[in-house]
Amino acid sequence: MAASILGKKLGMTQIFDEDANVIPVTVIQAGPCVVSQVKTADTCGYDAIQIGFGEVKENKVNKPASGHFKKAGVAPMRYLREIAMPEAKDGEQIKVGDTITVADFEGATSVDVVGTSKGKGYQGTIKRWNFSRGPMTHGSRNQRRPGSIGQCAYPARVRKGLHMSGQMGNDRVTVKNLKLVRIDPEQNLMLIKGAVPGGKDALVEIHTA
Repeated sequence: MAASILGKKLGMTQIFDEDANVIPVTVIQAGPCVVSQVKTADTCGYDAIQIGFGEVKENKVNKPASGHFKKAGVAPMRYLREIAMPEAKDGEQIKVGDTITVADFEGATSVDVVGTSKGKGYQGTIKRWNFSRGPMTHGSRNQRRPGSIGQCAYPARVRKGLHMSGQMGNDRVTVKNLKLVRIDPEQNLMLIKGAVPGGKDALVEIHTA
């Protein structure tokens, strides 16, 4: 069954499998997520649900969001995300107030993880695009410069998309087909093999692959 959930990246560790092999895993506190809105083709033109994650004090929520939560009859939540309409469970369509937990991933073997990568700030072409540096001796003055960025006569401009210095990181990144090693419904934990985007305590979206 297709499932999606929001979670918080706690960090990385390692575990051992049945054959005593070391498996590096990322520990994610996933859910529970509460459905705060259900969108249908009749009302919004498409089918989707809005889920919330993370506790937040009521006085920390602005008036539009507070009204939205009161209309849905759910407690205020820190994060809201819209996901595709999941499959019906036990023949019943999902509705406002339902809860999504890691138990919904029972039987899943791989997942897609969406997160925001760590920001690196303004970086040069060597770090950002893996350029090679120039000669370091014999009077060279081209150690870390990017080199030519265009032609003079034609097209007489810098082409769009040219690799240059600039902001690096802080991008939305999706890593697909990561192995779901273990789930712990009692502690709302998911252990996913390998690294996932973002730093500690970063928000991530997890979807069945």
